Amino acid sequence: MKNAEEVAHAPAPAGPGVPTAQFFIPAATSLQERRTRTLKHGDSFGVFDPNGDAVAGPGSPEGLYHRDTRYLSHFLITLDGQRPMLLSSTLRDDNAMLTCDLTNPDLYDTMGRLVLEHDLVHLRRMRFLWQAACHERLAVRHFGSTPQRLRLGLSFAADFADLFEVRGTRRERHGLRHAGSVSGNDVTLGYTGLDGLTRRTVVSFATPPDKLSVDGALFELVLQPGETRNIDLTIDCAPEENAPDQARPGFLQALRRARRTLRTSAARAAAITSSSTTFNEAIRRSVSDLYMLITDTPDGPYPYAGIPWFSTVFGRDALITAMQTLWLDPAIACGVLKHLARHQAETTDEAADAEPGKILHEMRQGEMALLGEVPFRHYYGSVDSTPLFVMLAGAYLERTDDVETVRKLWPNILAALRWMDDSGDRDGDGFIEYGRMRDTGLINQGWKDSHDSIFHADGTLARGPVALVEVQAYAFGAWRAASLIARRLGDNDAADGYTARASRLQQRFDDAFFDKSLGTFVLALDGDKRPCRVRASNAGHALFSGIALPKRAAAIVKTLTSNAFFSGWGVRTLAVGEARYNPMSYHNGSVWPHDNALIAAGFARYGFRREAARLFGGLFAASAYIDLRRLPELFCGFPRERAHGPTFYPVACSPQAWAAATPLSLLQSCLGLRFDTARGSVAFDEPLLPDFLDDVTLRRLSLGDAAVDVALRRRGSDLSVEVLGRRGRLGVDLS
Repeated sequence: MKNAEEVAHAPAPAGPGVPTAQFFIPAATSLQERRTRTLKHGDSFGVFDPNGDAVAGPGSPEGLYHRDTRYLSHFLITLDGQRPMLLSSTLRDDNAMLTCDLTNPDLYDTMGRLVLEHDLVHLRRMRFLWQAACHERLAVRHFGSTPQRLRLGLSFAADFADLFEVRGTRRERHGLRHAGSVSGNDVTLGYTGLDGLTRRTVVSFATPPDKLSVDGALFELVLQPGETRNIDLTIDCAPEENAPDQARPGFLQALRRARRTLRTSAARAAAITSSSTTFNEAIRRSVSDLYMLITDTPDGPYPYAGIPWFSTVFGRDALITAMQTLWLDPAIACGVLKHLARHQAETTDEAADAEPGKILHEMRQGEMALLGEVPFRHYYGSVDSTPLFVMLAGAYLERTDDVETVRKLWPNILAALRWMDDSGDRDGDGFIEYGRMRDTGLINQGWKDSHDSIFHADGTLARGPVALVEVQAYAFGAWRAASLIARRLGDNDAADGYTARASRLQQRFDDAFFDKSLGTFVLALDGDKRPCRVRASNAGHALFSGIALPKRAAAIVKTLTSNAFFSGWGVRTLAVGEARYNPMSYHNGSVWPHDNALIAAGFARYGFRREAARLFGGLFAASAYIDLRRLPELFCGFPRERAHGPTFYPVACSPQAWAAATPLSLLQSCLGLRFDTARGSVAFDEPLLPDFLDDVTLRRLSLGDAAVDVALRRRGSDLSVEVLGRRGRLGVDLS
């Protein structure tokens, strides 16, 4: 998706030539203002306020979700009918648990007399997700000097809203909401959708409440001085998937399993530390967010795009995330390639924008998708996922030398290349264009897929079919990757043909897209092959893939690092002065971390490593102002001001997979880090540390069964590389 894929964030005004915004995310409520806390495991995620509550109300995204449905829309805790006061709210460094510390306000009886002074009761909420269930422990401790009677209340509700409803799409019809039921210490809430599926939420109390109803529980507590009382509960979103003869694991048992799973998956990754405490915190959060967003599929690990709006399979996002993290953990790329190959389109389906060989854009499991009310059950409306798939396959082979996996993927790669040649090139001019097959499909199908993101210099929206600059760059990368793979599989004739194809595209691309007066590539060609003479960050992706002729690199780097583009925090998606520039827009002037990561990788490819380090410095400085040091999906493109942090975008996803992977990618670009499978070595090509780092240590850099630990340290104007440890035969090269 864009990552915010298909969406524009407010309805567009209707008018001649102005398409209506689709599946918009209403910005009535700012996620930044709510300071939401997020948890995820598998196909479930939760969005909570800092108190740990989910407060129902218009525009509220809070709640517990499973497979694109909100299974819990309201969850509120009270002490004697009053909401506790927040002390602190934090996620563990590994994202395994949300902990909220609360205390009582002044509590009065019905006569207005003070019965409990504030700050005498400490309430700690510990919560995590595991196997489609939310597990919570409430630990209540009394610090007063006399016994205290307390009424602890929990209210809850489930609206079973489809995620697209929560995002703002209106539905005229709904299924049947069932009356809640109480059985023992369990409450069951249910809904049968128009799709015929019954969805249930079961709220279970391991600690029996004194009163229990279909919408709440009440605990009458009498606490002695210094006494702590624990209350454990579980909110199960898929009770039908649990065998009836199996007891639910208790809080601590489930927690151990959840943490063990996280540790096992994260252990695959190289470890990164430095002398900078701030950098260590930021990089630790990036890695933790990445592995929280990863869902284990039958094909391997797959990073879901982002929380709250995109916690599902996206093609483009996962492919780019896998590229960004290929040096760190190639198993992610393997899982992404296999999963997308499994879901590659085999037939034409106009409603899904599917054509044979095309790679998935988005997959949804909610009621509206199953009914076709939104087209995203299996949707293929992204023009770039297919060439990115081939690019990643080539990069994975280079990184791992895993010939057998790529050999099995070769039929899928050939199908993707055929799509690029046939359906992807709609007019036979050698460029890949997009245009939706039905008016329910996405209007724009590149990563900038807002309705107004592709336009001419005067602001007029481009009419399709549209050939985007970055898509041609990815196509070049795909033909080069296909050549590499074919040669490795022993088909030299095919490899030569793919190389020739890439060379022809490179020259035709330069002729059609480079604009000397702009000092960069144009944004796109419209359906009449008129160039959209707009300075946009998309041009930097031409450096990323290598399609830009070397003689163009300096001009593009200069343009993208000028004040019109570089805000001080990062490169804007659109240059200041362009017709639709707006630093608060989604795609027309904001700063996207992943976009900057790809641009920086392009800078490094052409030898502009210092400029790449400058982008790294801007984004790192931004992270220091952001809660949890977590880079969001995007932030506003206002210029950086002394002693002020970046301006946040109101409904940006956080965490977001390719934003989480951005610091990892930026570090690789600065260090010139690559793997040489032929030599059996890790190579650092002209490494450079950004100004905010004096040293960095990388542990478990692996190639096959071998691994090496290295430290890079600044020595005046030079950089030294020291091998700290080695397992197996893996060399280290410095150039």
